[in-house]
Amino acid sequence: MEESNLDELRSELARLEADEARLSAMRGHLQHQIDFGFETGSTREREREVSNERQDLHRRIDALKERLRSLQGV
Repeated sequence: MEESNLDELRSELARLEADEARLSAMRGHLQHQIDFGFETGSTREREREVSNERQDLHRRIDALKERLRSLQGV
């Protein structure tokens, strides 16, 4: 595979990992609000949405890492 294609996949992986880190921070903030009594129905709902988004990103990250490993012959 061309190095440019591998670079594109690595860039995509970095973007996904940055998105996951952002969602992790957001989820932590929402959980903090819930734990300290600042919970509303929308807070709990948003926390579930963020958790679901994170799970989806984890699946995509894992699939992309596996694809990179197979393309690199590792």
